[in-house]
Amino acid sequence: MTHSPAARPQEARRRLGFALIAAATAAMMAGASAPSPFYPTLQEQLHLPPVATTGIFAVYAVALLAALLVFGSISDHLGRRPVISAAFILLASSVTAFLVADSLAMLLVARVLQGIASGILLTTLSAAITDLEAEDDPGSSAAWNTVAPLGGLALGALASGLLLDLLAEPRTLVFVSLTVLYMVFAALVWAAPETSPRTPGAAASLKPHLTLPPAARRGFVAGAPAVFAGWATGGLYLSLGAAIVHATFGIREHLWQGMVITILAGTGAATAAVLHRFGARTITIFGTSALALGTALSLLAIGLGSFGLFLAAVVVAGAGFGTAFMGVIRSISPLVEDHERAGTFASLFVVAYTAFGVPAVLAGLLAPVLSLPVTTYAYGGLVTVLAAVAAISRARSSDAEPAGDATVAAPDAGNHSGSTENVAAGAVPESAGR
Repeated sequence: MTHSPAARPQEARRRLGFALIAAATAAMMAGASAPSPFYPTLQEQLHLPPVATTGIFAVYAVALLAALLVFGSISDHLGRRPVISAAFILLASSVTAFLVADSLAMLLVARVLQGIASGILLTTLSAAITDLEAEDDPGSSAAWNTVAPLGGLALGALASGLLLDLLAEPRTLVFVSLTVLYMVFAALVWAAPETSPRTPGAAASLKPHLTLPPAARRGFVAGAPAVFAGWATGGLYLSLGAAIVHATFGIREHLWQGMVITILAGTGAATAAVLHRFGARTITIFGTSALALGTALSLLAIGLGSFGLFLAAVVVAGAGFGTAFMGVIRSISPLVEDHERAGTFASLFVVAYTAFGVPAVLAGLLAPVLSLPVTTYAYGGLVTVLAAVAAISRARSSDAEPAGDATVAAPDAGNHSGSTENVAAGAVPESAGR
């Protein structure tokens, strides 16, 4: 597509805004995984009971879900930029609180603040990425809404684990750096174009609710099992991965304990980038199948005591973790008007973080009672079944993709007008949403 000379600066600003928002998403998720490798050290330094780590994880998940329900659609009314800027300031305060925390109470406060900020940012940044998608690159927003957060998740865990092994006291470096980075993004976001003008109803939108436009409901229901299975897999590795590496395979280096998260998320990001031009249904079937196979292989590796097989299994599961979620986003995004996007993403992330948080918290509570191996097998077995059922359900759906959908299947979400026409396959809106 060619642009007139007058339109080129505006298009250049949109592309710059897209890159800026994607980078902000990666930075936000890096902060979500960065504290994880510090928990065993903090538990020793502060003499915390084993259940404390579970509590820290739980309050983060609860705060994030509450933010999704209360603030999920606020940027549809106030605009993307002011909401993103304010949330990054709140996120900066949360990592500062984590830096100075010298008690369990302070750690809980830090994670609550982080959960609220992350809940607001997840929906608003995802909506902004979709708003700013280039017209000549349909489907790129769904890919970057997967690649950016998973890439950030991988980077945060890797950096923290590496610094813990290299430095005597890396907490100051990690969290001061994150504080500065978040304040920079709070300022830089104003350079991006505003894609959601102010509209009435901001106060009313604060009443806890889920927003799901009628056009997207069928696709949402069809994709929910894949989202749940994918994020439950993420919760398995993030909550038990480091403990498995330490207790089952006898590896004590923080780098390798954090590497499980890095491999899972990094593989997910890379696979999403490679497969983003395939059709939504194809991507979802691939993702859920990989989730089932990878999780089953990881349980086999634990039984055999093979760390090499375990890492290979995490690679397979990671490929599914990224693509299962991307396929659902690809199905739903084109069916939603610009002013409905943040609320719709909030509904999607409620499913995701319920699957991510609730089983992980239960696993943390049950592991000391049932033992780590028994808890891991139970959790992993449940995830394997969920992913397999989601794959079979999507494969058996009657809306087989047209032949042309296997190469460039994305509906033109870049037109920014809520059109549901599938430019590659000519699919009607109802079909596109399934």
